[in-house]
Amino acid sequence: MSNYASNKKAHFNFEILETFEAGLVLLGTEVKSIRAGKARLEGGHIIVRGGEAYLVGIGIPSFQPINTAKSYDPERARKLLLSKKELEELERATEHARLTAVPLSLYNKGRQIKLGFALARGKKKADKRETLKARDTKRDIARTLKQN
Repeated sequence: MSNYASNKKAHFNFEILETFEAGLVLLGTEVKSIRAGKARLEGGHIIVRGGEAYLVGIGIPSFQPINTAKSYDPERARKLLLSKKELEELERATEHARLTAVPLSLYNKGRQIKLGFALARGKKKADKRETLKARDTKRDIARTLKQN
């Protein structure tokens, strides 16, 4: 299982509550581009409209820009393949519980490309400061243990 792209800022900006896995509806050139490691997940989120989930705000550039159609949009919304139960749970959480669905990683499972995403709650500025402080102290402890 190869990890093609990950959203490193998601764990810093959000408190991850529950994770999911979904398939994506992609074009052939997008699949090649993802496998080449060109996808960017930062700033993306998932919305539910009309009983379907869409991944918006991510960028997947064309694999070969010269051979790409002029109408290709790298920032277009991509449909997620989820079961009805997962869609209902996602819609309930984003609409009523005021949570955000954030993409975490793009990876393969067999020959298919999957999206790992999570229901998350945004962190406040003070929580982010605590995360930075804890990371710095952990780094200092590891550094002093390594020296001894």
